[in-house]
This record gives sequence, C-alpha cells and structure tokens, in this order.
Amino acid sequence: MSSAADRLAEARELLASAPVVDGHNDLPWALREHCGYDLDRLDIAGDQRGALHTDLARLRAGGVGALETARKEGRIASLKGAEGGHSIDNSLATLRALHTLGVRYMTLTHNENNDWADSATDEPRHGGLSAFGREVVREMNRCGMLVDLSHVAATTMRDALDTTAAPVVFSHSSSRAVCDHPRNIPDDVLERLPANGGVAMATFVPKFILPAAVDWTARADDNMRAHGLHHLSTTPEAMAIHRAFEAENPRPVATAVTVADHLDHMREVAGIDHIGIGGDYDGTAFTPDGLDDVAGYPNLIAELLTRGWSPTDLAKLTWSNAVRVLRDAEAVAREQRALRGPSVATIESFDAQAAQGK
Repeated sequence: MSSAADRLAEARELLASAPVVDGHNDLPWALREHCGYDLDRLDIAGDQRGALHTDLARLRAGGVGALETARKEGRIASLKGAEGGHSIDNSLATLRALHTLGVRYMTLTHNENNDWADSATDEPRHGGLSAFGREVVREMNRCGMLVDLSHVAATTMRDALDTTAAPVVFSHSSSRAVCDHPRNIPDDVLERLPANGGVAMATFVPKFILPAAVDWTARADDNMRAHGLHHLSTTPEAMAIHRAFEAENPRPVATAVTVADHLDHMREVAGIDHIGIGGDYDGTAFTPDGLDDVAGYPNLIAELLTRGWSPTDLAKLTWSNAVRVLRDAEAVAREQRALRGPSVATIESFDAQAAQGK
C-alpha cells in the first residue's frame, strides 16, 4: 500500500495534468473588504497568508489552472460570477450588460429572496421561480451565462431545471443527505443532473458540510452581530472577534475527509460526470483542516485516491466536467440566439399577467 506521502505526490502529479477549476472563490469580495480594491495594498503576487486564502503562489501550489487558453499560456484564469440575481435589479438589459463585461455565471439568489426567486436561507415568497424568474433563466441561456443554483431554495432548483435549456452549475454546494443544511443539494435534484448535463461543485465551508459545525456557527454569527459586524465579514477586526469566541467555545473541525464524504455521496447519486469543486475560499471565516487555503487541494485529491478514485475520475472532478459545462452552455447560447433576439420583457409585464391569471 502506498504511503500518505506517495498519495500526495500522486495527487500533485494528477493536478499538473488536470488542474482544479474551482467554481467559487470570493477573492474580489475579500479585496473589497480588506483594502477597498487598492491592489497596491494587497497584491496577490506576494505572500498574503494571514490576510487572504488566495495568492498566486498558493494557487500554483494547489494545482489551480483554469481555463484552457490561459493554461496554455502558463497563466491562471478565473470565471467572473455575479453572486445573486439582485445584481441585475430586475433588468434583463443589465443581465446582458454583465455578460458583455465578462460575467459568465450568475447565482440566482444570495442569502435572501429577490423579486423573482426564493433563496435557501429566507422565508419562501415565490414558491421557487416566478414567471419573470423563468424568463431570467431563458435569457441567461441565450446569452451563454451559466445558471448557478447555489444559495437558492430547493423549489428554485427544481423550477430552474424545468426551465433551462443549458446545463446548470452549483458553484459551491454540497450534499443535503450528508449534512442537512438548506444551502446543500437534495438527492432528487442531484439525480436530475445527468439529464441536464450540469455539475454540482462541493464546497468546503464547515457550517455547510459538518453537522456539528452548524449550531456552533449560528452562535458565532450571533456573536459577530452583537459586536456590530456582519456575520460574513473576514476583516482583521472580524477575525479577531471570531478567534476570541473560538477560544472560549471550541470549534468543530472539518477535514478533507468531511469533504470527501460529500463527494462520495454526490458521485453515487449524480454520477462522476456531474460533480466538481467549489471551495468558497475568501468567502468564509473558517476552512477545514488540511484545506486551509488554495494550496490545499492536493490533500483532498490524496484522500480521494485513498478511497479508490481513479486518475480518470479525478480529472473529471477537477477539470473536464467544468470545462464541458462551459462549452455546452456556449453551444446552447448559439442555438438560442439563432432562434430569438434579446428579451425585452419586464418584471412589471409578468406581474400584470399573473394578476390577470394568465
């Protein structure tokens, strides 16, 4: 049997040929939090340990390499995403403008409902997607913008799958069967991914993947609010408060094993062609041991090797599934644009039709 060191070396070799396409990294949000986008103050070309989960050296150490053209040039690319449909302010023209600016996926909601879609962490308002929400999905298909179903209610997941002509992604969500948190994906939704062609990208956020961490995080979040800070803040001030709370209230610790348990289940339900990785680095105060930052991906791959995952399966997980979804969404967009032009629908027009019972 190979040693842990051998498996880690094999993991690094695998990532050199099939690098990680991580579905969700919150570095831009963290840069706003820490330095107001003054990149001279926080340059990721330098060592940013202690401030960020992400810098260029650790991305390379972790085997991150998307996407294809950049990879051939020896560079690391990142998808632009809009995390929350509130970003378009109910305007399909704004959606198209974001696409023109390079945004290639939009999460339909963030932590709260918007005017056309229900969030996983808010009280139901629409029962999933409204009629205008379905039109948003159709226009995303026409543009070539991936429909991201992380953060949305299970009813919204199902409505989006009923509506979309293109593969969907879950940019950072894990299995609800393994950890019963509303941010995770129910099995009946995972079962629909083969027919849709989409990919569910398992997240590393402890409060979503480790049942024991759910209650602890709720108390830690309340403590942040009691200090007048947003519970998602990762500024130095916020982290100092988190660490003080942790010192008096020991934190349940997730590991690469925890993430691998989710991936094993997601693979069993959705199939190897429909899973990926979405760590949510720089968007969470806490990370699993061994997956402390973006240099940690080899530790997860080594754990999966221990469980008998083949190099071919691992290459699908880290690289080819995500690349396929992007390519397929672009193909659908070409087909849709040949059939129809930009939608000029408004939310008011759909609301009026709903009021008339149409």
